Amino acid sequence: MRLSFLALLFTQLFFGQQSWLKPADSLNQMRYKAILVTEAALATSSLLALQTVWYSDYEQAKFHFVDDNAHWLQVDKAGHAFSTYHLAAFGTDLVKWSGGSKRQQERYGSTLGLAYLTAIEVMDGFSAEWGASWGDVAANTGGWALFFVQERLWKEQRIVPKFSWHRTNFAAQRPAALGSSTSEQILKDYNGQTYWLSVNLRSFIQVNHIPKWLNLAVGYGGTNMLAATQSAQNDLGFGNLQQQRQFYLALDVDLTKIPTKNLFLKTVFSVFNTLKIPAPTLRFSEGSRAKGYGFYF
Repeated sequence: MRLSFLALLFTQLFFGQQSWLKPADSLNQMRYKAILVTEAALATSSLLALQTVWYSDYEQAKFHFVDDNAHWLQVDKAGHAFSTYHLAAFGTDLVKWSGGSKRQQERYGSTLGLAYLTAIEVMDGFSAEWGASWGDVAANTGGWALFFVQERLWKEQRIVPKFSWHRTNFAAQRPAALGSSTSEQILKDYNGQTYWLSVNLRSFIQVNHIPKWLNLAVGYGGTNMLAATQSAQNDLGFGNLQQQRQFYLALDVDLTKIPTKNLFLKTVFSVFNTLKIPAPTLRFSEGSRAKGYGFYF
């Protein structure tokens, strides 16, 4: 559902990975309890707000699932994984800041995003307009697993999901569905969204000539999408446009690995490390030749 992505995308762009938070040397009970209470209060209040502002406008129904796995070439599912991953990182760093143990970080930190998005999915399931989605649940779990497995395996995040967006001409053709303003289009126009897995090269290749901040990113997106599926698009009279998957290969930067002692810069680097920087990029599309860009975002 777009609503969960809307709420969580801006959460991630604002908070990012809080690696700049200095953890306590041992468990600080005041910090730890404050985090748990605050998280519970914010989650509960935001879910109640969603129920009041959003779900109350739609008819309620018996809990049910819908199959939306073919929608938007699965770009929306990439958004779910992205959001869950970064909420897991955020929650873990908060518990780490309180001096919580590794077990507490995993139990109460990394599961933050998964629990929150699961709650939203349950609310979807009781809405006649939407319905819960197994595809969304799988994507949420995948985003959490990407974070959790790396913490267990390497005790660091070597592969980070990132997001980029550019304006397209498709929104003007269906502004009600794809957005009429820039803020709406960032959330609704899946044609302009690209999701990346940014891999830190030095973490895998121990060569001194490779800068510690240099990453290689693999991206995924789609184009020619004026409706959720090709058949729905054909019914609307846009059959001349064939939905098309797109894959990308580009250079990137891990901003958190740029050395600095300045707290403000550390904060800025941490927040914006959720975004893929513009960089030379190769694009591979279904049924088309590869295309290069000097800078792509």
